[in-house]
Amino acid sequence: MVAIVGGLGAAVVFAIGTLCNSRSSRMIGPSALLGWVMLLGLAIIAVPVAVDGIPDGLDAESLGWMAVAGIGNVVGLLLAYAALRLGKVGLVAPVVSTQGAIAAVIAVIAGESISPGVGVLLAVIALGVFLAGSSEDLAETGSRLDRRAALYAVLAALAIGASLYAIGRVSSALTVAWSLLPSRVLGVVAVTTPLVLRSELRLTRPALPLVVTGAACEVGGFALFAWGARHGIAITAVLASQFAVVSAVAAYFLFGERLAPVQVLGVTTVVVAVSILSGIQAG
Repeated sequence: MVAIVGGLGAAVVFAIGTLCNSRSSRMIGPSALLGWVMLLGLAIIAVPVAVDGIPDGLDAESLGWMAVAGIGNVVGLLLAYAALRLGKVGLVAPVVSTQGAIAAVIAVIAGESISPGVGVLLAVIALGVFLAGSSEDLAETGSRLDRRAALYAVLAALAIGASLYAIGRVSSALTVAWSLLPSRVLGVVAVTTPLVLRSELRLTRPALPLVVTGAACEVGGFALFAWGARHGIAITAVLASQFAVVSAVAAYFLFGERLAPVQVLGVTTVVVAVSILSGIQAG
C-alpha cells in the first residue's frame, strides 16, 4: 500500500506544480523558472540532508544512480517547462505523464517482479492517464501546439522517466533527502549560477507565489515518489503519472475547461483500475 499512497500523493502534488509552472514559465521563461526551482528546492532539503549526515549506503553504485537521477531530472524539467511555455497544459501534460510508464518499463526490464494481474492494471492505468489528459485539440496538434512543444514533451518524458527509476534505486539505499539532493545541486551549479552571473535570474512579483509553490511541489512530489518507490518502483511510477488526470480535472473546476467524453472515460478507467489495484495490494 505504501507504493500506492506514495504514487497517488506524488500525482496530486505534481499536478499542482504543473498548473503553477504552466503560468510562471510564461512569465519569466523556462530557464529562469528552473533556476529558481532548483535553488529553492536545495534550500528546502538542506536541513534534512544535514540532519541525516553522510549515509552508510553511499558508495560508487549509489553515486552513479544519483548522477543519472540528477541529470535526468534537470534536463527533463527544463524541457517540460519549455513545452508548457509553448503549448497547452491539456496537451503537454499527457505526453510528459508517460514518464511513469517509462520508469515502470525500465524497472521491469531491470528485473523488478510484478504479478501479471498487476502488470495489466498498470497498463490500463497508463492508458487511462493518457485518455484523461487528452482533448479534442489533440487532433489539431499541428496547428494549435507548436511542434517544438510536442518534441520537448516527449524528450522530457524520457529524461524524467530515467530519473524516476534512478531515484527509486537511490532511495532504497539512501534517505529520501539524499535521493533528491543530486538534482538540486546539479541544477544550482548548471542552471542557477550561470543565470546569476549573467544577471538573468529574474523573478516578477506576480510570478513569485507560483514559483515558490512550484518549487515546493517539485520537491514534495519527488519525495513522495522516492518514499513509495522503496516498495515498488513500477507501481509508484505509474500512479505518480496520474498528475495528468488530476490536472485535467482541476482545470475543469478552476478554469472552466470542458472535459471531453474521452477524458471522462480516461478518468473513470483510472479510478476503477486504481481501486482494483489498491484492493489487490491490500490483500
